Amino acid sequence: MDSFAPQAIPATAASEVFQLMRDGQARTKAEIAELTSSARSTVSARLDLLLSAGLLVPVGEAASTGGRPPVRFALNAASYVVLAVDLGASHAAVAVVDLGGEVLGEVSVASDITEGPQIVLDRVADLARRLLADLDLTPDAVVGIGVGVPGPVEHSTGRPANPPIMPGWHDFDIPGALGRTFPVPVRVDNDVNVMALGEHTTRWPETGDLLYVKVATGIGSGIISNRLLVRGALGTAGDLGHVQVSGQGDDVACRCGNLGCLEAVAAGPAIAKRLIAEGLSIESPQDVVRAVERGEVEAVRAVRDAGRAIGSVLATCVSLLNPSVVVVGGSMSATGEYLLAGIREVVYQRSLPLATHQLRIVSSPLHGREALVGAAVMVLDEVLSPRSVDALIERRTRASA
Repeated sequence: MDSFAPQAIPATAASEVFQLMRDGQARTKAEIAELTSSARSTVSARLDLLLSAGLLVPVGEAASTGGRPPVRFALNAASYVVLAVDLGASHAAVAVVDLGGEVLGEVSVASDITEGPQIVLDRVADLARRLLADLDLTPDAVVGIGVGVPGPVEHSTGRPANPPIMPGWHDFDIPGALGRTFPVPVRVDNDVNVMALGEHTTRWPETGDLLYVKVATGIGSGIISNRLLVRGALGTAGDLGHVQVSGQGDDVACRCGNLGCLEAVAAGPAIAKRLIAEGLSIESPQDVVRAVERGEVEAVRAVRDAGRAIGSVLATCVSLLNPSVVVVGGSMSATGEYLLAGIREVVYQRSLPLATHQLRIVSSPLHGREALVGAAVMVLDEVLSPRSVDALIERRTRASA
């Protein structure tokens, strides 16, 4: 009898063993039995199911204590892949990521989100197919897709909800559109949420409470509390870009329809608009970054003032959420310490001393990759969950019967 043939035991038992093995550490059958308090024969049957599904793989032998050396097993990270997608206002990025979270390949192109969902998502599907082909992978290797978009999302359905900079995307079925090309689970979230996941996973895995703030064309935040992403009742938690900044820009119209929003006062386009009014040759937020890098005083002052405005809102967030770390990312974080100095100045002045006693306010060094990493983490948590592993094992069992 083939030792890898599936046995007639509940798939849920095998998926529990798989959750233990997700950490990537190689273990022998005896070690798994000890950790799960199961009999060796029971562990053998569960391992056979996981091996037949391609989720685990033998990785050599452990040191012998007498007799034949025991075989060690580990996560087969190369067995399947997920697609991570980062959609911004002016770009689309796609990465292929293995089950261990390693990025195997990625591509980013200019893409205008205002072209509408069908054009943009067709572009994403085409990029994904080409990237898979370059890696000698077939679409059948894909088991899930994670997508970050620059607007509010109803996470349970994956549909954008009145996104200000995404005309034509409201209530569009993103999972359904991508599912026509890749019939796998598709998870969609606001780009700042997936950035927060990526930042937390990559740089701050031991930190329980983190606030990620994106400062770019818009301003938003992702909240990690007790190591979990907080989305709120409908997925809009962290949308601080549309908090009114007291005493600043009260007459400045925001694209959401209100006046004096933080985004309208301190986001990249707002800083550029101020500098244009002061006579500088500025056409875009990227020009603001370059002006700061050149040391132009007006640009430095405008960025620091924007930091103070952001800090005035973050001071309330810090007192309310008490994070250990505030990470500032997005394109405007490239202005470096000038933006951070303005934020720190106000946060440390206005927040409670206990809340800021050990608080760190830092910039992200990931330069946009946090969104791809976070999108991958989001969908890996779904496709490697006990429920999904059970379903995969059952499909493989039926196919081999």
